[in-house]
Order: sequence, then structure tokens, then C-alpha cells
Amino acid sequence: MAVMKIVPGTTRLGWIGTGVMGQSMCSHLLDKGFGVAVYNRTRAKAQSLLDRGARWAATPKQVAEQSDVVFAIVGFPRDVREVFLGADGALAGSKAGNILVDMTTSEPSLAVEIHNAAKAKSVHAVDAPVSGGDVGAKEARLSIMIGGDKDVVEALQPCWEAMGKTIIHQGGAGAGQHTKMVNQTLIATNMIGVCEALLYAYKAGLDLPTVLQSVAPGAAGSWSLSNLGPRIIANNFDPGFFVEHFIKDMGIALSESRQMGLSLPGLALANQLYLSVKAQGHGRDGTHALELALARMAGIDWRKR
Repeated sequence: MAVMKIVPGTTRLGWIGTGVMGQSMCSHLLDKGFGVAVYNRTRAKAQSLLDRGARWAATPKQVAEQSDVVFAIVGFPRDVREVFLGADGALAGSKAGNILVDMTTSEPSLAVEIHNAAKAKSVHAVDAPVSGGDVGAKEARLSIMIGGDKDVVEALQPCWEAMGKTIIHQGGAGAGQHTKMVNQTLIATNMIGVCEALLYAYKAGLDLPTVLQSVAPGAAGSWSLSNLGPRIIANNFDPGFFVEHFIKDMGIALSESRQMGLSLPGLALANQLYLSVKAQGHGRDGTHALELALARMAGIDWRKR
């Protein structure tokens, strides 16, 4: 299938999902001069984009009917299936030559299913999950991990560049999602270390910001430590990425690892700890709310320290 040339002001884009990440990502495409049709389950969450000239669509199908390329970043695999493959989904509203791009962290097998269903209608499909959190989305410096046909991925370059800084084609359909599972596995155990280290520093009577000055630039440094460590210290547990979504991601990674015959005990431990975080009422907080659960295990009320 021939792949269209994507040009700001000419190519019509669609966007499904205007949450913590999606709203910022879509806004960058508007900044580049693309016309965008948007859909979100709660229209009010798309209002800032509508105020900037985006057009409202009542269903994902209507988004596709108004678009050449449709992007989506939603919550769970069931949501991905609905917005792409449902009766009112984007594929149902697509015509030959259109491109569907799923930027949700979802199941690799579902990415392959969407790719194959789209191909049967002469529609292109790409999986392109991202990393970088709310800050990366706001500052247009996300890492974008892409699975799909090379010519389609290359054609989308103007869109990738509007949203991210690290843009890498990982392979065929599903490869982007598999790469995101690698990313989430790395983050999972790293967050345990970040939270336990700050808990140790507090219990030892150290000044936490001063500790970060020493350890963050060295061998122990990480994105989570530098970006989420200060939020933990400030008792700011607003979500850059929801705990409940992270639990979903770890579940996907553990399921994939079982199918490959892999034992990932560190990931399994992190998953159990985050289930505890959710059980304590922090499912809609950021992933760094792990600190609250670990502190509670130690008999410390972190917010009142």
C-alpha cells in the first residue's frame, strides 16, 4: 500500500484520549499547524484543545471519518480494542490509505491484531507507546518506541518530531509495545530503590534535598530519582502516570514473560507492592506514591513527617 505524505495544514489528524499525556501531545500537533478532530469520553477534558481550534467528534469512528491519521492514547487494552476495533471504532471509520497509531501502553498481541485487521481494509496501523511522563509530554521530549511498517513509520516523522525527542523504530507490529515492556520493567524495580532510599535517608535524620544533590548526579542517578524524588519530598503525588495504569503495564509484562518462559522475580515483587499502593487508596496517584505504602509498612506517616 502506498503511504501518504504528511504535511501540516494539509493532512487531517484525529486524536482519541485527552488525559494527562494526550492533551499535551495533541496540543503540540496543533502548534505545528495540523488540523485535529478530537474525541474523549469526557468532553470537558478536551475543552482546552477545542478552544484552540480542534474539532469535536462524538465517537472514535467519527474522528476517523474526519481524518487521514488517527492517534489514540487511552487507559487499558480493553479501551484500545474499543476505540480501534469496536463498532464505533476508528477502523470502522477509516478508508483505504489511512493510518491508525496507538500510543497507549498495551498488549503486543493486540497491536498485531489491530495491524492485521487494518491491513485487511488497506489501512496502515502502528503501535507507538511513549515514555517520559507528564513532563516529557508537556515539553515535547518523549521517547517514542515504534512498531510497524518502516515506510509508514518514516512518513509519520513530522508528527513524531512534534511530540518527542527520542524516536526509534523497533521493528514490526508489536515491537513498540514489547520495547515499552522493557521500559516498564526497568522503572518498576528502580522505583522501589528510589522510595526505599529516601525512606532510609529520612529515618537517618538527613536533609532529603541535600541528599539528592549528592546522589542524583552519580552512579545511583536515574530519571525517577531526579524527576520524582523532589515530588516525593514535597508530598506532591499528583500523577505523571497513574498507579493503576502502571499495575496494568506490569501485568502485561508478567504475562508476556510467562509466555516466553521467563522468570522475572523483581518485576513480580514490584507488582505486589504496587497492588498494596492501590489497596491503600492511591490507584489514581502517581507511581511515586509507592513511598506512601513503604512508609506505612515502616510505621511512618510520610505526609506528616
